[in-house]
Amino acid sequence: MKSIMLAAALAAFLPVTTAAAGPIERACMASDRGGNRSLCGCIQQAADMTLSGGDQRRAAKFFKDPERAHSTWVSQSSSDDAFWERYKQFGATAEAYCAG
Repeated sequence: MKSIMLAAALAAFLPVTTAAAGPIERACMASDRGGNRSLCGCIQQAADMTLSGGDQRRAAKFFKDPERAHSTWVSQSSSDDAFWERYKQFGATAEAYCAG
């Protein structure tokens, strides 16, 4: 009985390591350049630090359709320009955080 109570108490304080994958990680894993769970997870962590959920969903589409990224980059829209600045920060963070 004591071991069950101890296990329950420990479980309450241990971090959860099986969190659901975010949109960037899923897109990375599904891409033809992906498949490395560790790297894709790291890139998702960088996204979590720098991008909102909506920005992450938008950026995840770039993995499947790189032309969409180019269209955003050359767009004259102020909202696209603002997104692109956030996306560049994400890229720099992911490179620094995940380079190994």
